Amino acid sequence: MKGKKLWGFGMAAVMLASMFTGKISAEASGDKDVVTALLPPVSATYQDKINSYVEAFNKENPGIEIQVTTASWEDVTQKLDVQVNAGSPPDIAFIGSDGLSKYVDSGMAVDISKYADEEMMADFDQDILNYFKNGDGMYGFPAYCEVQCIGGNRQFLEEAGIDWKKVQEEGWSYDEFREAINNGVVKDGDDVSRYGFLFACAGVTAKDYFSIFVRNAGMPSAFDKDLKYSYTSTKMLDFLTDLRALIDDGAMPKELGSIDAGKRWNMFLTGQTMITGKGLSSFEKSARDNNEKLKNSDSSAVENSIEVDYIVLPVPVFEGGEQQAYGAVDGYICLTGERNPDEEHLKNVAKVAYYLASGERAAQTCQELYLNPICESGRKAYDELSPIEGKNEDNTKAVQTLLTQVGEARPDIPAELSANAIKIEDEVIVPKFQGLLAGEVSPEEMYQAIKDAAYERFGEDGCVNN
Repeated sequence: MKGKKLWGFGMAAVMLASMFTGKISAEASGDKDVVTALLPPVSATYQDKINSYVEAFNKENPGIEIQVTTASWEDVTQKLDVQVNAGSPPDIAFIGSDGLSKYVDSGMAVDISKYADEEMMADFDQDILNYFKNGDGMYGFPAYCEVQCIGGNRQFLEEAGIDWKKVQEEGWSYDEFREAINNGVVKDGDDVSRYGFLFACAGVTAKDYFSIFVRNAGMPSAFDKDLKYSYTSTKMLDFLTDLRALIDDGAMPKELGSIDAGKRWNMFLTGQTMITGKGLSSFEKSARDNNEKLKNSDSSAVENSIEVDYIVLPVPVFEGGEQQAYGAVDGYICLTGERNPDEEHLKNVAKVAYYLASGERAAQTCQELYLNPICESGRKAYDELSPIEGKNEDNTKAVQTLLTQVGEARPDIPAELSANAIKIEDEVIVPKFQGLLAGEVSPEEMYQAIKDAAYERFGEDGCVNN
């Protein structure tokens, strides 16, 4: 295993790590090998069920004990990064595969292809498993593939003359989308009561808007197949100009930067927008649950909300691009802070990671998220669950179509390149994009800032220039 690269927190990271409550203990419990895991609320009931999952595993494997620390989605990444920088990561952590390279580059991610059985790896759809690969190494198991797209209010879509079934089947161009959301605006003079489209862009959520849409602008990855940084292409300037135009048209709120995920969903349920983003399969259930509360005069229904039939919609395709659905592949990465880790322990870590990602655990999590399992053991367990009642089959078909359009994994991109691209994203793209949405940064200024940062890190020859 290569030497560790710490990310610069130093002693501050160690001090901050000691402040977290519920700190994971890696000390052995008697003669048992303790495997630690840091897990967010993967689904609404996941953290309620995890205790029963752990209890069942510990009972069936008397020589191993899983110890879990839970964290919210808001702080799980920071908590993990602090522990990694302190040199004491958990054995297993739940992350998005797009963050994998950071931990591989740190030297603390474990290549579990050396420790997992062939049957474990063969259980998963290989295209999805590749998202947890980097180079020749495999560093974890995927829990699901969730297409992140956009979603609309069926009544409003039809009032605006949008053939949403055709859009689900065939997609739409940027120009078609732009016209559609302009048709969806309802206003009295300058007072807008309903926007055509909005996206949650408060804080780091702006990253979702950029990442999900940029794939359809001819840049499915931060690097092309020649491993040149692709966001320096002139396609980026056209893309940024197109996104800014949607705000200038008046089809989107000017205050996007103040709309967080909660406010975005509230505005959708109260009829203040026709289309919302980002969209997830499970939002169909969330909308239906609120509809039931309205019917039953339940006071916990969203205040001033209306009945909504949620429709899954693909992201529009920009000029020069093609349909490249954004598949969020999340799962269980394996880590170690030891320079010479015990191989028997790492075999147990791989066994626990596979257990969490497969079978009944995968089936229950995916059903709750309105997703299809991506492993054979999960699919078998899924078939034994009670079917979802009232599911919109048009949405089910739309998601299945989008899954066939998810961009391929890129394990060929070296971890160091990916880590540098993540730094550009965090330090340049996200803040400049927030400025672009607020009207404080022009498309040209953001594009130039990306080019300057990329040339500095990769050199001009390491970037796409066209």
